[in-house]
Amino acid sequence: MDVRIGVSQTAKELEVELPDEADPDVIKADLNKAVKDGSTLWLTDKKGRQVGVPAEKIAYFEIGAPEAGRRIGFGG
Repeated sequence: MDVRIGVSQTAKELEVELPDEADPDVIKADLNKAVKDGSTLWLTDKKGRQVGVPAEKIAYFEIGAPEAGRRIGFGG
């Protein structure tokens, strides 16, 4: 499962590849709790690395399945 996080005041996104068994509802609950508390959202990727994002810096959050064969270029 892929998670993309838009960070305020920067054009870049954070992209974290979570383990396949990750539960989207648990991730959303963790996000909502971090935003409500003003704390840091912590995610652990497939390789066991931890990524922390301060809740006040999160501009948007996208949860989805990994794209099969990412497209590059201007094609549709």
